[in-house]
Amino acid sequence: MPESYLRQPVRALRRCAAQPHVLFGGVYGAVLASSMVAALTEQGETAPADRFISAQWLLITAAASALAHGYAHLIALRGDRTHHGVRAAVRLLLSEWPLVVATVPTVVLLLGAGWGWWPSAGIEYVAFAVNVVLLFVWGLLAARAAGRTWSSALMIGTVDSLLGLTVVVANAVIK
Repeated sequence: MPESYLRQPVRALRRCAAQPHVLFGGVYGAVLASSMVAALTEQGETAPADRFISAQWLLITAAASALAHGYAHLIALRGDRTHHGVRAAVRLLLSEWPLVVATVPTVVLLLGAGWGWWPSAGIEYVAFAVNVVLLFVWGLLAARAAGRTWSSALMIGTVDSLLGLTVVVANAVIK
């Protein structure tokens, strides 16, 4: 198989990930996941069953947030004649999938702790680290999609991950 066939799926994935709604959903989902884990762990419950319940709450919250964003976009676009009808509404609501997908790594970590695949205590720190790395990657992808050089994109990704970490810490302190 020629090498060019292997590059096509990577390019398609890169183009998809560079779309503004995918970037928005990815960043929002990573911050949401970290904030939810911080809020749910703040209660001091770290037993495996609690982690399983936290995973369920995270999925429910992510789905509700995605629906809320889709609904807000739907209301905002009501005056736009190109976005009308049930199909357009459903398509708009479904376009919020990146937000839910971005929470999946944290959900998997929580479920794994709930099912005893790894220790339940301290899994929130692993989830935070994973989400900070995801924020770095989202920032890097956005910068590269905007045509930035690799050194500039690495700097932007680093700053984005630190900003995300700041938001998560602020959320945890507020709650």
